[in-house]
Amino acid sequence: MMEVKTIEKPDERRDFPKGHLEALHLTGLDFAVATFEPGWHWTESVGPLAGTASCEVHHNGFVVQGRMGLRMDDGAECEIGPGDVFVCPPGHDAWVVGDEQVIVYDFAGAMAQEYGRSQQS
Repeated sequence: MMEVKTIEKPDERRDFPKGHLEALHLTGLDFAVATFEPGWHWTESVGPLAGTASCEVHHNGFVVQGRMGLRMDDGAECEIGPGDVFVCPPGHDAWVVGDEQVIVYDFAGAMAQEYGRSQQS
């Protein structure tokens, strides 16, 4: 079965402090466009919704705009920016670097199902 959807008409939108996520749900794939404003930091914006010390979602992503810092629970750290394709396993923190909005396309099924959703949802 073939499925086609457009990011212009997401299936859902989740708002959280200093950012939001727009998700498309297809068979075998959840795709999300995540937008993070300057000052966004996972531990402050999404952590309270997740109820965990660090992000426990696996991300397969592509950075469209802006720069983001990533730090794994083991201390490994990197910075990603426009044109970067990345894989980030569970157990990390993230934050916007600088004053530019960050836009990330995420192809991991878990992100669109769990990310930015309160444990009570």
